[in-house]
Amino acid sequence: MIKTINNKPIIWTISGSDCSGGAGIAADIKTGHSLGVEVCQLITANTVQSSQQLLWINPVDVDVLSQQAQILLADKPPSVIKIGLLANIEQVQWLTALLQDYKKQLPELLCIYDTVGQASVGGCFNTLTLAQLTPLLQQIDIITPNFIEAHSLNGYEYSADKLACQAVTAAQLAKALHQRFAINSVIIKGGHGEDKHSAIDYCLHQLNALPGKQDNQDKIQEPISYQLSAKRLASSFSHGGGCTFASALGAFLAQGYLMRDAFTLAKAYISQGFSASMALSQNRGHQYYGAFEQTAWPTQAQYFPQVIDELSQQYKALPAFNSLDLNGEKLGLYPVIDSLYWLERLLPLGLNLIQLRVKNVSDDELENIIKTAVNLAKPYKTRLFINDYWELAIKHGAYGVHIGQEDLQAADLAAIQASGTRLGISTHGCYEFLLAQQLQPSYLAIGAIFPTKTKDMTGQIQGLDNLKQVLALRPKASEKIAPIPVVAIGGINLERAPKVVTTGVESIAVVTAITEAESTYGITSEQAVDRLIFIINGISYKL
Repeated sequence: MIKTINNKPIIWTISGSDCSGGAGIAADIKTGHSLGVEVCQLITANTVQSSQQLLWINPVDVDVLSQQAQILLADKPPSVIKIGLLANIEQVQWLTALLQDYKKQLPELLCIYDTVGQASVGGCFNTLTLAQLTPLLQQIDIITPNFIEAHSLNGYEYSADKLACQAVTAAQLAKALHQRFAINSVIIKGGHGEDKHSAIDYCLHQLNALPGKQDNQDKIQEPISYQLSAKRLASSFSHGGGCTFASALGAFLAQGYLMRDAFTLAKAYISQGFSASMALSQNRGHQYYGAFEQTAWPTQAQYFPQVIDELSQQYKALPAFNSLDLNGEKLGLYPVIDSLYWLERLLPLGLNLIQLRVKNVSDDELENIIKTAVNLAKPYKTRLFINDYWELAIKHGAYGVHIGQEDLQAADLAAIQASGTRLGISTHGCYEFLLAQQLQPSYLAIGAIFPTKTKDMTGQIQGLDNLKQVLALRPKASEKIAPIPVVAIGGINLERAPKVVTTGVESIAVVTAITEAESTYGITSEQAVDRLIFIINGISYKL
């Protein structure tokens, strides 16, 4: 278990001190504090530099660094170590041995390396060779080079010539680093990319390879990729932007976010920082090289990136799915049930939505259940959604189909849209929410809000704060894309429902709060439905 002070995760930054205040330790501390983590610093070198030039590197003796690390480990052990400037081979060798030792003592420790070789104002921070860095790189969990640094780490010559650079893509660079050094997550930052309008960051991530069971997978799988695009902002206040990105990533990971969400949040944090300095940069005519502006936790949709992946590209031209035709009503209570028995019992209660989630039955039995369910729902106003089985939902005329993330790739979204069948999509965190929102479904579900009996959601519990953050990522009503209704799901019961409703979510989905109401609360399932409806509508009742 990672020790924290005042419930704050602790991050160590091992990097250089930039006397001009833009990069290195200064950027790491400002970033960490703005994002709610405690930052301990081990300074590897005192640099003599300005916004115009790098004059001198003064390395700190490894004996000093060793003593600092030793006393801090006993007092403030880290959940994340972020590494920046290493001034000489002695520091590399010391840090390599330290990480080997600490990973045995702290099994969940994450190590992020923001490669620092070339100063942005010109000049080199060290003369380390790739061979000298290799033992350290083999201890790193996450690396965040820009395009130029990724070339160097792979032993490639970098050329600013566009045609020469097309030979090696960000995906190829990331894959090579992943394979060569067994680095679990490689993020190639897009600030030096060729696109004049967008900055595209690429992340290659080995599922479940990071400590702490990051991705709810039982076995190590092939690495997957995430790609995020944001508007390129030409602010001259960019000194320390790379340090800031790596530190922000570490801060989000230290607070339990999955890699895909930490990556998304870090990208949004950078966009927000650039936006904050744009007016000042323009006033100075973009001539002044100033420190990147660390702001606050990103919450506004305008700063969040666009997700680029095969699914979004495949359905880029697909029209929005039909709306739920609620005529101004709230979505309200959304029971998720697993049998025709429960469907027959709940249909007379006048609910707007019900989802039928059937598991572990034969194909023939499954089709018969879905066909019967659709027919049962026809006389009622309730909109029946079928979980996952989109082909049978279309065949038998169900109102809608709900698809989980694990089944989204295999579904034919064009066929669902063409049939007029409504579509709901499960999401778990901001990355999946942004991706699913781009597909313009009829509604989005976000969960699990709390731990739930019905599904193992280890590593993906959202909580109320995350629910609020995700709700803020929807487009505003004045924008071209209408806000998509959101359903909160997972572990919601009569006690928790009032807090969920205060987030502004349009609907709450429940399972055992209804089906186990008698054993849990000593009331009928119908009474549980009434009380949940009261909660959603802001009406008090006595339990």
